[in-house]
Parts: sequence; structure tokens; C-alpha cells
Amino acid sequence: MARVAALWLGVPMGVEVEAKTYSREERQRYREKVRQNLDVFERMLASSRFEFERPMTGMELELNLVDEQFQPRFANLEVLAAIADSDFQTELAQYNIEMNVSPRPLPGDSALELEEDLRRSLNNAETKAHQAHARIVPIGILPTIMPEHFEGDWITANNRYTALNDSIFYARGEDIYLDIEGPTGERVNTYSDTIAPESACTSMQLHLQVAPADFADYWNAAQAIVGPQLAVGANSPYFFGKRLHSETRIELFKQATDTRSIELKNQGVRPRVFFGERWITSIFDLFEENVRYFPTLLAECSDEDPIALLEAGIAPQLPELRLHNGTVYRWNRPIYDVVDGKPHLRVENRVLPAGPSMIDVLANAAFYYGVVRSLANDERPVWTRMSFAAAEENFRRCARDGIDARIYWPGFGEVRADELVLRHLLPMAHEGLTEWGVSDRVRDRYLGVIEGRCLTGVNGSVWQCAMVDRLEAGGLDRPMALRGMLERYITNVHANIPVHEWSPEP
Repeated sequence: MARVAALWLGVPMGVEVEAKTYSREERQRYREKVRQNLDVFERMLASSRFEFERPMTGMELELNLVDEQFQPRFANLEVLAAIADSDFQTELAQYNIEMNVSPRPLPGDSALELEEDLRRSLNNAETKAHQAHARIVPIGILPTIMPEHFEGDWITANNRYTALNDSIFYARGEDIYLDIEGPTGERVNTYSDTIAPESACTSMQLHLQVAPADFADYWNAAQAIVGPQLAVGANSPYFFGKRLHSETRIELFKQATDTRSIELKNQGVRPRVFFGERWITSIFDLFEENVRYFPTLLAECSDEDPIALLEAGIAPQLPELRLHNGTVYRWNRPIYDVVDGKPHLRVENRVLPAGPSMIDVLANAAFYYGVVRSLANDERPVWTRMSFAAAEENFRRCARDGIDARIYWPGFGEVRADELVLRHLLPMAHEGLTEWGVSDRVRDRYLGVIEGRCLTGVNGSVWQCAMVDRLEAGGLDRPMALRGMLERYITNVHANIPVHEWSPEP
């Protein structure tokens, strides 16, 4: 199954590239190839057969490495060599790795089996990581990461990451400015001369294979619920030692990959971390926007002739279009892929942070898959009753305020996010999972976790802040309190206790 996961989830974001820099001629040729790929993709949508008879789901989980003192451990290649499992791969920084989960169908008890597989895989990786004096942490932002950690050799030895860093700064023409303020007035306000702060944003990506005719409905549904997803799943309150947003990862990722100077922002140029601007009618809308709005970052050209392949009845890989798509960071990204000669389409949901425990990860996934199924099949879809701007404002509020956020929803007006989830979205999640053929045991186990968070008002972010507050009240300074919190966090993760049941006491 490792090979299947690598094929199915091996989107170009993680693929090695040959060059670290590109000439003007290479960039021009790449642009022409991307546009050619787009034309071929449009023809395929009109005439080709896509694989979707047995819709599959998949997952990618980004992880952090820490040492015995719970500081970032910059040794991912050493850790991966010890783990020796192709499901684990490098990520941007040397204290990051990624775990790819083999694609599988949703029906029956598949999620229960997946939870056991994830726990077994993570426990095995954790044991082997000890050989490299490292521990593995699934968390949205590693709370002990500090500016000085990025002063040395932080980036993973991979041409892609170096080229991406250099291309972003070439496009921007100046250092990246980070400015994020939290609810208590704590603030990160600094410049960075690399994209290193992006590496602090570790997430969970959920993949859902869909038919071309259904893609727009599923993408619109996914966009509509990103706010509630963040409200119940937030797990990233600290960055550079400061308490910031409930899900700081959202704003940090947007700022840390911003290719725009201040003047371009003022002109209304779109950020590469892109929520979008409208509900869509086809997957083509998204790929066409990506090509029209966003300049090239990685200009890696292949020898593929997609027109010749299509006319020969062979599904082209469209590598240039897929590579470009991988450098536009939509929170719900459209994916075109080919596995064993068969093309398919996926919605990649990228809004959630990693962690806390594996039962929490599966709960977040079950909530997402259930709600999007119900919304996509609704006779009167929510996106026909809610403006796109309202969905984006919900997203912004929930990233900032988490489970306490107040958001807008048709039929409810302005409502607390946890109340909306309890009263409306959880029943929809149950209904959607039932339509997927998911067992009662799965629905009750994982949606019960989401219900528990709403009833207690505790998600990962809330628990982290409460624990740090208690440790500081006991006399610890902020760095020691963050370290103490992380130590307790890791213990709870490996006990596989849902976060709303974690003890609030130091």
C-alpha cells in the first residue's frame, strides 16, 4: 500500500525538482507548457473518462521533531533513515516530516482500522526516532520554536525547497513581514529573510476523490465549512513564544509565503495563500484562475506532449499544470492526478492543523467527510443562500477566535460556532456518513469527539492556553511553561485520549 499512497498522494508539492534557479527562457517555456496543459485539461473534462466509481479518501499528516528538551530537532533525514518507511517523507524544514496515509474507501469500519494503523505507524516511527534522539509531535505549530532556531541551517536538502524559497523572495523583492496580534495583546512583529516561518505551519490534508460533474458541489461545500472546521479543530495558539490566534497557522502561512510587496497588496494583487473569490461551477474555474492570476514560482518543464498522448487515448500527466497548482495555496485545492493510467479528480482540504491525538485526527476527518457529503447533496445548497464573502469572514473569525467565534449561517443568522455545530452540522455529519455507508460504530466514536469538544468548549488550542496559564501561575516563565505544556501534550497524544478529556491540571 505504500506505493499506492505515494502515487495517489504524491502531488507535485513534494516532488523533487532539478534546478534551484530558472532563466527567463525557462520561465517563458514553462508558462507556454502550463497553458497547453490547461487546454488539454479542458478537453479531458469534456470527453475523458475519470475514475470515480469507487470514491477514495486519503490523508497527509505533517509532524514536528523535538529533542529531549522539547526543542525543535533539526534531523529529519536522520530520523527518516531510522524509520525506514516510504510512507514518511521530508518536509520544508529539518524539524518536519510528513506521514502519507494509504487511500481507502469510507464505508463500514474503515476509519476504525485506519485509527489503529495510524497509531501503530506513529508509535513505530516514534520508537525508531529515538535512535536519532528525537520525538514526533503532531501539532499545528510547535510552541517551542523561536526565531533563533531559524538562524542556522534549517532548510531540508531538497532542490524544490531551495528553489521555492528563492523564487518567493525573487518575486517579492524584499524580506517577508510578519505581523500577528493575539487576543491579549501579545504580538509577533518581525521580518524574515527566508520562508522558514512557513515550516512552523504543520497541517492535516484530507483528500476526497469525486466525479467531474460533482466537483463544484463538493468544493463549494468544503469552502462553506472551513470556518466551523477551524472552530472545533484549532490547535495552533503559540508562535515564537507569543499567544496569538486560536489557529495562528492560518495567518502565519498566508504571511510567510506572500510574494507581494506592500505596493502590490495595495493594488489588490491576490495572495498565493488564496481563499478564492466566488463559488464555482466547474473544477476548470479553479485551474484557470491559478494560471491567469499567479505567476510561475518553479519553472520545471517536462518532455511530455499532452496533446499527442490524449489523441492516442492515453491520460497525460500534465506535470507543468500540476506543479503550478501545487504552488497556489488554496485552503481547498483542486487536484488532477493519474494512477495506473486512469485520471481522477480530488478535493484536497488543507485547513486543519495536525493533531492532537489520533482519535482527534479521525474525528476531524469524519466531521469533514460527513458534512461535505450532506451539503453537496442538499437540494437547496448553502452556497445559494450564503455569500462567498460571508464564508470567508467565517473562516477569518474562526481562525482568530476558535471555538468561541461567532459566525453567520443561513437560517441561524449570527451564531456561536460550537452551537451551530451541535444543532445543525453534527446531525448533517451523521447523515452524510450514513450516506457514505459508514458504520454506526464509526459515526458514534468520532462524531462523539466533536460533540464533546463543543459541550466542554475545549479543543487543542483551548487546552494549550489553559495549561500554559496554569504553569505560569505556578511560577514558570513563558519558555518553561511552553516546554511543560508540550511535555504533557505528547504524553496525552500517545495515550490516544481525545483532547477535550485531557486533564487541565499541571
